[in-house]
Amino acid sequence: MTHREQPMVFADREVAARLLAERLQAYRGQHPLILAIPRGAVPMGVTLAAALQGDLDVVLVRKLRAPHQPEFAIGSVDESGWTYLSPDVELMEIDAGYIAAEKQRQLDTIAARRAQYTPVRQPVDPEGRVVIVVDDGLATGATMMAALHGLRLRHPRRLICAVPVASRHALMQIQPLADEVVCLQTPADFHAVGQYYQDFPQVEDEEVMAWLRH
Repeated sequence: MTHREQPMVFADREVAARLLAERLQAYRGQHPLILAIPRGAVPMGVTLAAALQGDLDVVLVRKLRAPHQPEFAIGSVDESGWTYLSPDVELMEIDAGYIAAEKQRQLDTIAARRAQYTPVRQPVDPEGRVVIVVDDGLATGATMMAALHGLRLRHPRRLICAVPVASRHALMQIQPLADEVVCLQTPADFHAVGQYYQDFPQVEDEEVMAWLRH
């Protein structure tokens, strides 16, 4: 997308997922594992798994929140405890005690969600699989970075990041971590993921559990 082009606004997550599926058709027939980052990306994962004849599961990662600014990510943590810290941690002079406590809070949330989302089965093993990690967009890229790093350690055959929209900075951050990145647009004037969707409702835990039971 050039600077003069208008950014695309998706009707909703399902429409965005269908557009991503068109770009990922090469993996149809390879039984890909679609891993959605909860909660917003799970409905997208449902659409992708159906379109590509793959399996659906979730990859559990959480952003680490800045003190007094819960919407601002200073890093992320994955289910194994691997942690990414942004350069903002030093710039904001955030102490190690706060980071350790915030990391533990997010690991507790991950453990609770795993128990809630997949109580009767283990997570699907990515080893030797074509793995497609999907999110509804990348602002800082922190959670996707943690997801890709953790998955790489589990030896997928091919690791793909698929997102409808990303900030240019976030895309640069995650490109070295995946074998392939499929991103439909990187607008120059990026502020928030939600601005690129007409309908962007919050996805609830009950909806995630219902999709994963199918």
